[in-house]
Amino acid sequence: MLDKKEHNYEKAILVGVITQNQDEDKLTEYMDELEFLAFTAGATVQKRFTQKLTVPDSKTFIGSGKAQEIKEYVKENEIGTVIFDDELSPSQLKNLEKEIEVKILDRTNLILDIFAQRAQTSYARTQVELAQYQYLLPRLTRMWTHLERQKGGIGMRGPGETEIETDRRIIRDRISLLKEKLKTIDRQMATQRNNRGKVVRAALVGYTNVGKSTLMNALSKSDVFAENKLFATLDTTVRKVVIGNLPFLLTDTVGFIRKLPTQLVESFKSTLDEVREADLLIHVVDISHESFEDQVESVNNILMEINAHQKPMIMVFNKIDGFSYDRKDDDDLTPSTKKNISLEEWKKTWMGKSKYPTVFISALTKENFPEMKKMIYDEVMKIHISRFPYNDFLFEYFDNDEEEENND
Repeated sequence: MLDKKEHNYEKAILVGVITQNQDEDKLTEYMDELEFLAFTAGATVQKRFTQKLTVPDSKTFIGSGKAQEIKEYVKENEIGTVIFDDELSPSQLKNLEKEIEVKILDRTNLILDIFAQRAQTSYARTQVELAQYQYLLPRLTRMWTHLERQKGGIGMRGPGETEIETDRRIIRDRISLLKEKLKTIDRQMATQRNNRGKVVRAALVGYTNVGKSTLMNALSKSDVFAENKLFATLDTTVRKVVIGNLPFLLTDTVGFIRKLPTQLVESFKSTLDEVREADLLIHVVDISHESFEDQVESVNNILMEINAHQKPMIMVFNKIDGFSYDRKDDDDLTPSTKKNISLEEWKKTWMGKSKYPTVFISALTKENFPEMKKMIYDEVMKIHISRFPYNDFLFEYFDNDEEEENND
């Protein structure tokens, strides 16, 4: 189910709905992210369709008129895939495929496809496969549209129902097998964590594509895969890092995202255990992203879900090299927006008043790295001293990079 394949870029369109809980600005933001997801999965977006509804239609998610409009556009432009921004119910998927006569994906299915492409280790592949089967099970009926399912009643039971039930049983058995396999791997990983002893453990957390892996590479001088695409990292990576005279373990974890499928949260619990059992969280934020505040909130919500929100934390605002803003003229009396706030002004807002140590850096150019490293050192030192109260350090903190430069 997880065989890797090269993608020829498919032509796709996006569909989103403006509702009472999701205004036009929020939808535009989600659709931008959905387009990036589609690109990461291997599709080029030709057009976006949006509709304003009080609540999504229970049968087709969108209205019949909009469905007809999409159908005509798909036929005229030879579109292969229609991607919806929200999770569709099994009946909505079935009805939409019947109506539009083309492959229909929802946000969850798209994320699962990306995860299937990105999974490298046996552990990650097992987690993704479990999530895929859990997603597929209630939607299995639409896979059998080529068999004419018969109506119930004596003499009216056809082979289609039997095939579906057989497949359901196979998938349930496979889900049970995968869960057992994950339990075994979980025990192995728990043993690994215990074997790390009492070394302080820090974990990089944050939204997907904020630069966690790039920061990991810079701090640990390692070569963790990093790419400007969503979910470049699925496999948890642990590296030993030494700042000054103090060693600690640094973990790079999977990035979070809004509307994260529940199947993935469930199957990736072990990966999230690395976050749960870390002594220190380093929350990396992409300051150059126009919706970084919403991303921070999404990450905080997931941390709260996994009961990791009360841990010591450092806020690292990354990508200051890519930050830009629209400077207003002095005589411009129009109301200011977030787009008009400079980096210095941002530092005077909630960021500067945060209860957590805060630093603004560029993982790419290493701007403000000494400040960040000293901040990490101080936080790790606090935890280390509480753990080893009689372990006095024989020398003060020094910057390894500065020492190397001086030797050169």
